[in-house]
Amino acid sequence: MNLIEVYIQEVTRRLPNKTRKDIALELESTIYDMLPEDYSEKDVHRALETLGNPAILASKYNEKPMHLIGPKYYDVYITLLKLVMPIAAIISFIALVAVKFLSPVEDGAVLATVLDMILEGVGQIIGVMIHTFFWFTIVFAIAERVDGIKDDSPLSARFKPWSPDDLKHVIYVPKYKAINTFELSCGLVWTAIWGTTYFYADHLLGIYENGEKGLRMVMPAFNQEVLLSFWPFIVLLIGVEIALAISKLINKQWTHKLATFFTIHQIASLAILVIILTTTNLFTPEFSNQMGGIFTTTPAHIENFIIWGLTTIFVVFAGWGIFDVYKRANIKTDIESVNKR
Repeated sequence: MNLIEVYIQEVTRRLPNKTRKDIALELESTIYDMLPEDYSEKDVHRALETLGNPAILASKYNEKPMHLIGPKYYDVYITLLKLVMPIAAIISFIALVAVKFLSPVEDGAVLATVLDMILEGVGQIIGVMIHTFFWFTIVFAIAERVDGIKDDSPLSARFKPWSPDDLKHVIYVPKYKAINTFELSCGLVWTAIWGTTYFYADHLLGIYENGEKGLRMVMPAFNQEVLLSFWPFIVLLIGVEIALAISKLINKQWTHKLATFFTIHQIASLAILVIILTTTNLFTPEFSNQMGGIFTTTPAHIENFIIWGLTTIFVVFAGWGIFDVYKRANIKTDIESVNKR
C-alpha cells in the first residue's frame, strides 16, 4: 500500500471536487520534497506525521469551515445561549401559570391541579429550551458560513474583532456581589408559585381528607372573595417583582440602588400582607371552627395565631434578605477602592 497516495486521498476526499486535483499535486510535491532521495518507510511515516491528521490538513485547504460553529462565533454563541435559554424557560413557565389562572379548577382537586401544572411546566420548559438551542445553533452555523470573513479570531459580544475598547462595555462583577442566573430564576419561579396560590387559595389552602380518589381539600381556609378584593395590589406586587428581576438581569450585581428597590418592595409587601391578614372575614368560619376543635381553643385564637405566625415568618425572611443584599452591595472591590483613591 502506497501510504503517500492513501494520505493524499484522505486529504482530498474532504475537499470540493474542483480543487482536489490541484491540491493533490501540490501535496504530493510537498511530501516528496520532505523525503530524502533514497527514502524508507520510516521516512514516509515521519513526513506524514509532520503534516499531521488528514482531516486537519484538509480544513486548512478548505474555504468553508469543517465544523458547525467555530472559534470565531463560539464564545458569542455560548454567551447568548446562556442568557436567552433561562429567560425563555422562565417566560414559558410564567405564561403557563397565567393560562392556569384563567382555567377552571375542579373543586378540591388540588393535587391533580398542582401535579398537572408541574408536569406540564417541566415539559414546556424542556421543549422551549430545545427549540431555543436548535434555532440558536442554526442561526450561528449559517452565520459561520456566509459572513465571507476568513479570519477565525473570536468575535466580541458586539460581533466585531476584539480590542481593548471592548473592556469599557464589560461590567466587572465580583463573585460575592454577583446575581447569578439561579438566583434570578428562583425569584421568578417563587413569584409564579405564590401568585398562583393566592388566586387559587380556595382550591389549594385548607383542610384535606384522604378519600377514595386520594388527598382532596374539603374545607378552604380563606374566603376567596375577600382575597380577590385585593387583586390590584397583588397584580402590582407581581409587576414590581418582575421589574426587580429585570433590574437584577441588567445590573448583574447588587448595588445600593438595587438594594433600596428590594427593600421598598419588601416593606410594601409586608404592609399589603398585614392589611389582607387583618381584614374581617378573611378566614372561613368552617375552617376556624374546625381548627379550633382540633387544637381545643377558640376560632379567634387560631386566626390570631395564623396572622402573627405568617407576619413573623415574613418579617424574619424579609429582614434577612434586606440585610444580605445591603451587605453584598456595601462590599468594596479592589477596583472600586483604587478608583476612589
